[in-house]
This record gives sequence, C-alpha cells and structure tokens, in this order.
Amino acid sequence: MENLALIDSFSEFKDDKLIDRVTLMAILEDVFRNALKKKYGSDDNFDIIINPDKGDMEIWRRRVIVADEDLDFENEEITLTEARKIEADFEIGEEVSEEVKLIDLGRRAILALRQNLISKIHEHDNTNLYKQFKDIIGDIYTAEVHHVRPRVVILVDDDGNEIILPKEKQIPSDFFRKGDNVRGIIESVELKGNKPQIIMSRTSDKFLEKLFEQEIPEVFDGLIMVKNVVRIPGEKAKVAVDSYDDRIDPVGACVGMKGSRIHGIVRELGNENIDVINYTSNVQLYITRALSPAKVSSIKINEETKRAEVFLKLEEVSKAIGRGGHNIRLAGLLTGYELDVIREGDVAGAIADDDDVELTEFSDEIEEWVIEEFAKIGLDTAKSILKHDVEDLVRRTDLEEETILDVMRILNEEFDS
Repeated sequence: MENLALIDSFSEFKDDKLIDRVTLMAILEDVFRNALKKKYGSDDNFDIIINPDKGDMEIWRRRVIVADEDLDFENEEITLTEARKIEADFEIGEEVSEEVKLIDLGRRAILALRQNLISKIHEHDNTNLYKQFKDIIGDIYTAEVHHVRPRVVILVDDDGNEIILPKEKQIPSDFFRKGDNVRGIIESVELKGNKPQIIMSRTSDKFLEKLFEQEIPEVFDGLIMVKNVVRIPGEKAKVAVDSYDDRIDPVGACVGMKGSRIHGIVRELGNENIDVINYTSNVQLYITRALSPAKVSSIKINEETKRAEVFLKLEEVSKAIGRGGHNIRLAGLLTGYELDVIREGDVAGAIADDDDVELTEFSDEIEEWVIEEFAKIGLDTAKSILKHDVEDLVRRTDLEEETILDVMRILNEEFDS
C-alpha cells in the first residue's frame, strides 16, 4: 500500500524501551482515527488493523448499500451501483467493507499524521519520565555533568535524561567540570509544558540522611534509625540516631573506627563537619547532647514557649555557640527548642528580680533604635540582656558586637553603683 514513508516511522518507535507493543498500537490507532475524523467527519465505521512489527497497516471502511436515489450520508452509505462495482451480487441493505488507502487522505494530511505520531510518542515518553522520577523523589541519584552555567549545572543520566542542579541546591564548595559524576537527591519533578523538569539537590537534609543509609550497613538494614537531620550545607550538620537493640552503639557504628565510616560522607559534602548524637526522648539530655562539644551545667525548659535556658561555665559558652553561631542554631533545629545561653556567675545572677530596671530607663544613654532592636527578641529589661552572652545577642539581633558591649557596660555600671 502507498504509505508515503509514514509506516517507516514505526521502526523508530517499536524498540523504544519506554513503550510496550500494546501502548504503541493504541497511540498509532488514535493518530489515524483523528485523521479519519478530519477527512470523513466520523471514524465510527472504520476498522484499523496495525502490525507495527512489519511496519504495515490497513484501514477498512464499512458502508451500508442504499438505492442510488437514497444516498444521504456518503461516509456511511454507498449506492447500489457503486457497490456492484466491487461485487456484482450485492443487494440493498447489505454492508460493504472497502479498504482506504493512505494516499486517499492526501499528502498534506499524511505529513500531518507523521508529525502527530511523533508528537504523541514524545508526549508518552514525557509522561512516563515524569512518573519514573516522581516515584524516586527523595532518593539518591547519580548523573554526569553535561555543561555548567553560572546559576545552574545541567546533568545527564545514563538514559540521556536531563537533570537540573540549581546553584542554590549546590554546596558552597562544590565545583564541577564537564564529565564529572554528581550525586544528590531528586528533590522535585515538575511538568513545564509537556516536558518534565527534574531538580536535584545536594543541600537538602534528606541527602545527608540518604547518604547514611547508603554508606552505613546498619542504617540500611534498619538496625539503626536516623531520627533527625539538620544542616548548614558545607559547614556543619547534626544527626540524631537511635537503635532498638541495646547491644548496638548507634553513634559508634555510624562514625566507625577513627571516623572511617563517616569519612566518605564528610568528603561527599565538601568536608561538612558532622556531629552524630544519640537520640533520646529526655528533652534535657537531648539538648545537652545537641550542644556538644560544650558541657552544659543545667537547663531550664519552658514547654509552653518551647524555649530553654542553658547554663554553662564561661569557658563552655563559645563551644556551645560555635563558629558563626552554627552549633547553637543547629542544636535548636535538632531539638525543636529556642536555646538561650546563660553564663554561670554572670552579673545577672547577682541582681534580684525586684532590682531589675526597664531598658527604656536608659534612653538618655542608649539610642532608641538599639532599645527597639532588643525589644524585637523579647529583651526589655537590664537583667534580660545581662543574662545573655554577647555572641548570642549578636546572633539573635542585627546589632554589632561593639554596640552590644557598650550597652552591657552601661547596664553593669548602673548595678555596680
């Protein structure tokens, strides 16, 4: 049959691993039926027989024989005269099946058919790809760098699928070249038009959790559970782990001899400093462990406000806060409590509650905008400020360290007098 190379298209798709035989035939039939509707107004009386393996197909039109003068619907009816040209003994009322050649549809219709076929196949591929990656959101995936742009890295997997790694999803120390293999988690999949956009992330807390599953056998087997993960990507992370088996030391198993097990994870994350702690339902103990390596003297917890006052010796304060405030910030995220660091022996301890003074009383010495900045974080008295460490106040406000030191000097002079 004259197919004008349309059926040659079958060979391009029949071996496609994303399309099974049944689906391919359904797509082909749908394409041809749409063409028949445009040509004849209806496809109800057409039978389409497709053999994608041989690259062949047949279209048959069924019409009822009517008297020559009674022809009303040319697509569904055929005159007795025309019918007897096909077979001489046909009678009125009988049904005639006649093959429709593709050439009868016209060259333009056939070219449109081919384009529609290709479009349907790609649409099917994109739908399958969307479902495929939607099912692995949150899983680790590896792909190769195809090219690097200022705000995004384009990756390609073994199947040629494009994966996007945005700048904000990269660890600050990440540096990629074309051909590098990159690991991350599939964070999201969205349909942009008809094409799925697959986003990878290396900064997600989930990525670190999945690395633990991948690199530590006991976590993979479920003997050790990762209860919570918090990160400042490329800087520091805290991971709380637990085990139902008292014979297993979860922290020791995750870290390994001389850090052998966790070393690969640290290297993957650009030498991110990872603290692994034992999870516990005891809130005070959990906060104490979360603030490691600082040694906590005591903790006062307010369950209603989800705040905790953590008392430490002077030499432990800087350890609790950590470089750039990272340690205390992550400890708060890990435990779910806002942590206030208080130095033991602070001058505030010598101030009785009834000796406290409203901060506004110092408005002649402390600028109003500074007082307002402290008020934003709930500090409106002299005692409430003096009980905090300078580094803690720098972290929680927009004030410079020098400004905070001046305020504390003014308040201390008041109480010393």
